[in-house]
Amino acid sequence: MPQSHPRESHDREPRGRVAVVTGAGRGIGAATARRLARDGLAVAVVDLDAGEARRTADAIAADGGRAAALGADVTDAELVEAAVARITGELGAPTVLVNNAGIIRDDLLFRMSEADWDAVVGVHLKGAFLMTRAVQKHMVEAGFGRIVNLSSTSALGNRGQANYAAAKAGVQGFTKTLAIELGRFGVTANAVAPGLVATDMTRATARRLGMSWDDFAARSVEDIPVGRPGAPEDIANAVSFFVGEAAGYVSGQVLYVAGGPTV
Repeated sequence: MPQSHPRESHDREPRGRVAVVTGAGRGIGAATARRLARDGLAVAVVDLDAGEARRTADAIAADGGRAAALGADVTDAELVEAAVARITGELGAPTVLVNNAGIIRDDLLFRMSEADWDAVVGVHLKGAFLMTRAVQKHMVEAGFGRIVNLSSTSALGNRGQANYAAAKAGVQGFTKTLAIELGRFGVTANAVAPGLVATDMTRATARRLGMSWDDFAARSVEDIPVGRPGAPEDIANAVSFFVGEAAGYVSGQVLYVAGGPTV
């Protein structure tokens, strides 16, 4: 039997849609939430730290956008379901999801604890799974959806990040599977894999290595063709593309936003 065509409507504008961005209290998540709000979406700002989520939501409101702030642990299934129910009640059914929440617990393999392995894999992979499972039903019902998962160049391997690299590689496999399963319902799934970006997380990496951020960045940019670290807004711009109407025929892809080729 011929496959049915996706029910995605191509004449609908982003304005009025509802996006969920996890880990949106600061860094890449906050920049993404603000960018999607400028694109015309209402944004649910989800973060483990409710205060940071509120600061991002307030910034969106100050810019004339519409946002709600929620404190939630994305690794807790009950809290995720409750958060999505609240988002639906306050803003409307979400049809855009950006799985950005993440942590690092860097160490060499022989020193890495089970707790640090479980924590990193849990937030990046289980968190993305739980959020996507909770939101996809609204996308399927609407016949439209955009899922963007944050991976990393570390998915290709990085010393001292066995847990993080494994999780980010897993995110890519998860993304491609979502694209296969959900495409017939008008839902696309893509991943953005940042290289070096100036965030609190990368500053923590510099400290772990016993370096100042300036020295760490200076050494790192020697291998970046464009000659600078990325900014959170660089990643937000890529997410914005995948969320938009123009990306309706792009799914299951991993876009490395790293200032040059990665392999």
